[in-house]
Amino acid sequence: MSEDPTTGRWAPSPTGDLHLGNLRTALLAWLFARSDGGRLLWRFEDLDGAVRPQFYDSQLRDVAALGLDWDGEPVRQSDRLELYRDAISDLIRRGLTYECFCTRREITEAVAAPHGPSPEGAYPGTCRTLTREKRERRRGEGRPPALRLRAESGASGNTHAELTVTDQQLGTYTGIVDDFVLQRGDSTPAYNLAVVVDDAAQGINQVVRGDDLLPSTPRQVFLAGLLGVAPPSYAHVPLVLGPQDRRLAKRDGAVTLIHRLALGEMPLDVVNLLLGSLGLEPVGSAADLPAVAKRFDPAALPTEPWIYEPPAVQTSGGTTD
Repeated sequence: MSEDPTTGRWAPSPTGDLHLGNLRTALLAWLFARSDGGRLLWRFEDLDGAVRPQFYDSQLRDVAALGLDWDGEPVRQSDRLELYRDAISDLIRRGLTYECFCTRREITEAVAAPHGPSPEGAYPGTCRTLTREKRERRRGEGRPPALRLRAESGASGNTHAELTVTDQQLGTYTGIVDDFVLQRGDSTPAYNLAVVVDDAAQGINQVVRGDDLLPSTPRQVFLAGLLGVAPPSYAHVPLVLGPQDRRLAKRDGAVTLIHRLALGEMPLDVVNLLLGSLGLEPVGSAADLPAVAKRFDPAALPTEPWIYEPPAVQTSGGTTD
């Protein structure tokens, strides 16, 4: 853990209303930061083409309605493109990248192949050794190249490496660092590049996020090392799953704040629902949340997903599930 004051972040994508799983992770990020007397920054990860403008404000309103606060003004990745391009230019200059012309289908087929030098799920370096002639031919076919990191360039010829990271909640995890994408074919910076650059630029030293993102952590720690920046500490927390153990989604009923309010609940009811899912005592008002943060013990958090059960819906014919 860094000796510097804790600076955490909450970084949703404005692609829809936040559901209970998102709000629970926001609450956890807030508790981790505030329990240490630290800061919590808000960053919109809005480089995805599915972003819809109305959700910038609605997500801010929903989190504030629960009584959670953050420090400073929220920032948007879409306003920070120059930072990412500078990092990419540095990696290109050092010979650590190459162009990739593979289609999505070709990549899917390659990483799913049962045999070969690369582990399952790792990009096998198909475009790593393309000659200039072959690159020009593919460009002439109308294939705009993505840019990949040359993750492993030792004498072994491997196209991947392994890296072990330590997670505050889950312990050690060893994952693959393959030739992952730094910039998509439309010149948009990719997720793994953007978050590493942002966390370093914003002084983030604590990342609390869903455990579905744990496999991306070795890639991000590896890239931080190449860029000469210190990676944050990580705490990956269990997800919220729907009744059939699937990732929570709109199909699971009243999963957003606006839907819960439509059932007659108050924001405090939602806060207490989330606190209860974490094994924490309910509060009488949002003003009590700082006291919860002071008593917060990450070691006591559940390690299994929370299975969300939709509330009964009152209809004119009675109660149904």
